[in-house]
Amino acid sequence: MALVKHSKELRVYKQGFAAASRIYELSKHWPKEERYSLTDQVRRSSRSVCANIAEAWRKRRYPAHFVSKLSDSDSEAAESEVWLDFALDCGYIDRQVHDELYDTYENVIGGLVNMMANPDAWCGPSQLREPSPDYALHTPTLPHSDTPTPLHSTHEEPLCAS
Repeated sequence: MALVKHSKELRVYKQGFAAASRIYELSKHWPKEERYSLTDQVRRSSRSVCANIAEAWRKRRYPAHFVSKLSDSDSEAAESEVWLDFALDCGYIDRQVHDELYDTYENVIGGLVNMMANPDAWCGPSQLREPSPDYALHTPTLPHSDTPTPLHSTHEEPLCAS
């Protein structure tokens, strides 16, 4: 099993992204009166699935935050399923398209549930996390001297032009 370095490599991200892209293309042809209701809602929730996965991935140093963002993604995927039900009921998509997208979201949800149930497998022990950068302040020194360079000039000049 290869080490995942970026959220875009996760199966749940890839599937969610593909579904959101397909929903966008399909919804371009929906009635204009749906623009500020069904169309916007399904586009927003479907895109939010991936956005929350990306946020979770960046917070994997903190298992509770990781699980919380995955839970948000799970909720957005479930919301997307509801909007797909409405799109089917309104006749904007056919049964086959609905079922394909719905199955994709069911797979995404299943993957998210597994990740939430086993966060340590994704967050990993501290030695697998990114190394901590050196945040020590290094004061520059004058050339040919061990004397630190002052951070502020002793000659005070106005900060703004008069």
